[in-house]
Amino acid sequence: MGDLSGKIALITGASRGLGESTARTMAAQGAGVMLLARDGAAVAGVAKDIVRAGGRAESLACDVGDYAAVERAVAVTRQSLGGLDLLVNNAGIIEPIAEIATSDPTIWADNIRINLVGAYHVVRAVLGGMLAGRGGTIVNVSSGAAHRPLEGWSAYCSGKAGLAMLTRAIALETAGRNLRVYGFSPGTIDTEMQVRIRASGINAISRIPRSELSPVDHAVRGLVYLCAGNCDDLIGQDVSMRDESFRQRIGLA
Repeated sequence: MGDLSGKIALITGASRGLGESTARTMAAQGAGVMLLARDGAAVAGVAKDIVRAGGRAESLACDVGDYAAVERAVAVTRQSLGGLDLLVNNAGIIEPIAEIATSDPTIWADNIRINLVGAYHVVRAVLGGMLAGRGGTIVNVSSGAAHRPLEGWSAYCSGKAGLAMLTRAIALETAGRNLRVYGFSPGTIDTEMQVRIRASGINAISRIPRSELSPVDHAVRGLVYLCAGNCDDLIGQDVSMRDESFRQRIGLA
């Protein structure tokens, strides 16, 4: 997947699922990692596990929907770990799982606040330092839902569609400035979010048997490759783990 020795990574939504697994893998590859999540106790536990395994990790409780909190977290990362080279913009929620006519407007808006506005907050907070320094890499965790509507997921699809456009906008505005930005769609992977999706029974994704979900480590492999590999040809794109050419590129048949 590549050598991340000497790199400093900020990972949001790092208390579980894809964020947690990515943090553990990046630390094992030599990166120093700052882990953010709203659940401070859970994310602190992940960081402690990484340190016990010989890695370098710190954590902070942070709601990405609060820009002031995100700014503070970025400042602490740079001060405590000595820089910031990689951003994995992974924090996200699926709720509300409901048809538009019966959805809760407050919960719907909160989805956009975290999945889109929150992602923008973290990019906004790290971008100036990256551009003023030695550059960096940003991976915005996207979804196939960004490109097709699904029943009951209007907020999630809308937020991820906006994130895909944000990725393209970042690439356009930072072209030629040593900044690499990618969208990354991990596919339907076996995480806690999928448990809630299956329980809803509201669309075709909810009816995928757990045995047919992709292992999390496959998605981690793709995500870390974007952070460590020679991927300039993919800048600004929404890279998907369903793309067979990308799977071959990272060594997955």
